Amino acid sequence: MRRIYEPAEEQDGKRVLVDRLWPRGVKKVDAHLDEWSKDVAPSTELRKWYRHEPAKFEEFSRRYLAELDDPARAEALDHLRELASGQRLTLLTATKNAEISEASVLATILRE
Repeated sequence: MRRIYEPAEEQDGKRVLVDRLWPRGVKKVDAHLDEWSKDVAPSTELRKWYRHEPAKFEEFSRRYLAELDDPARAEALDHLRELASGQRLTLLTATKNAEISEASVLATILRE
């Protein structure tokens, strides 16, 4: 899990952006992405409610996990599981604090 604003590194393996919105100031060619999985991202409503407030992270995680049961999101999550199977997968986010982002929630799921 890394911020998309950090330079790509060889050990990143597959690089997948998991944000719904394209990050400001990043050119697609400079992102060095393998994929952009916006279907796995939280809903706009959840994202706007959360606003990356640390005190809301536990509740955000609970609500986001419930959203991942949605068929389109579940399919996107299964695809991430396939990508992570047998190779390194780096989840990218534009969030200032990746530790309290959807990328963190997804990383926890993928490690289990």
